[in-house]
Amino acid sequence: MKNNSVISIALIAGIIILVNILSNRFFFRLDLTEGRQYTLSKATKDILRDLDAPITVTSYFSDNLPVDIVKIQRDFEEMLLEYSTLSKGNLNYKFENPETDEEKQAAAQNGVQPIMIQVREKDQVKNQQAFLGAVLQLGEQKEVIPLIQGGIGMEYSLSTSIKKLAVQEKPSIAFVDGHGEASLNDLAQAYQTLSILYSIETAQLDAPIPDRFKAVALIAPKDTIPPSQLANLDDYLQRGGKLLLAINAVNGDLQTAQGAASPTGIESWLMTKGLEVEPSFLIDAQCGQVTVQQQQGFFTMQTPVQFPYLPLISTFADHPISKGLEQVIMPFASPVRFLGDSSKVFTPIAFSSTQAGIQPAPTYFDIQKQWTAVDFPLNNVIVGGVLEGDFGGGIPGKIVVYGDGDFGVSGQQRQSQDNVSLLANSIDWLSDDTGLIELRTKAVATRPIAQEYLGEDASGRRSFLKYLNFGLPILLILIYGFIRYQRERNRRIKRMVESYL
Repeated sequence: MKNNSVISIALIAGIIILVNILSNRFFFRLDLTEGRQYTLSKATKDILRDLDAPITVTSYFSDNLPVDIVKIQRDFEEMLLEYSTLSKGNLNYKFENPETDEEKQAAAQNGVQPIMIQVREKDQVKNQQAFLGAVLQLGEQKEVIPLIQGGIGMEYSLSTSIKKLAVQEKPSIAFVDGHGEASLNDLAQAYQTLSILYSIETAQLDAPIPDRFKAVALIAPKDTIPPSQLANLDDYLQRGGKLLLAINAVNGDLQTAQGAASPTGIESWLMTKGLEVEPSFLIDAQCGQVTVQQQQGFFTMQTPVQFPYLPLISTFADHPISKGLEQVIMPFASPVRFLGDSSKVFTPIAFSSTQAGIQPAPTYFDIQKQWTAVDFPLNNVIVGGVLEGDFGGGIPGKIVVYGDGDFGVSGQQRQSQDNVSLLANSIDWLSDDTGLIELRTKAVATRPIAQEYLGEDASGRRSFLKYLNFGLPILLILIYGFIRYQRERNRRIKRMVESYL
């Protein structure tokens, strides 16, 4: 017996040692979450496998952090371990805890500044400085993640920083200016996202567009574009060019409550390609809000009001540009239609909701209007699409077109991260570089309330679901308790019978 016990202990110890050795060589994780939140994307794996030079990640985390931040640190360390394994040793990492003034100064010089966090101690909340950043270094190049955040954003920030270091020569893309287009400052968020992979320039249309640009974007022009400059766009497409057009065929002014058509010449030029951006307003029951001032006695109240001229686009095609997007707001958007022939392929990628309509321009915005289902007779109106084919030069070209020019502009207060992703994804796809699209739009799915549950006629259904969610768990517990009580009662009765042994 004693020998058997010794053998059993030795076998268990050997298995534990073997498992530890294998775990250091192979990383394995079973991910049962929806959307595979804890599984690295293909883009990340490709980035790591393509590394041909060592990158060092120095992580700065303070000690005695709150539990939620300690979890972020642990998740980051596990992610770095997985990255290191996939990179075959080309990614090395270490953790430092800046305690002395010299260590804190060194972290700050590397680009990681301390932040203030709240710490609960002895039933009191106090503020304390903490380091929660990382520095990535490849040779003399350096990238800084000043604040490591938990969740899906951790993978994106780490992978894009590695990608930015690893790219030897960035391809060039151009944003057209000279006609009142959105400037690079207006596109600050998109610029920051795209600068990871591309060298971004501005271009004029008064000369032929250089071949070095992998894609050219024309965002929200306001002034008329002369025919000679439109001819340069033709020339670019005939050479197999890739063009992104985000157009305001109509403009809305909330100060005057007026909406009108806003022709620039690009609309007529698009018609020659078989695309129409209709100079009308798309209205949608699924929409954003505007704030209205209402007088109540001596007080002025700010009241949010649904405004169908700010459609929330949440229906997307299964296309690399739009895959993973959840909701994009397109203020004062216009419908897009394909009127061409079979010589080109048009793929719609963004649609209105199932309750939409079209309001011709010019129009007056009645903020107080009581909208009903009659105002939204249309469904799945196209607001964005892709046109591919031969544009006259024998080399296939591509056009991505949207019936709104402001969805990617950083100055828009109603802009979401998906707005930026839609613009960046369009450039990536046109440039034949879809590597980071999957990673950029990887996120935990939200669960917005469906439109059919929001109307007044659905109040009974909402009440039923509310009480069901509240009462069903309690009812199940009561049923379980009753069944258990009956079972125990039957056992007691059985024991009381004289013949029971």
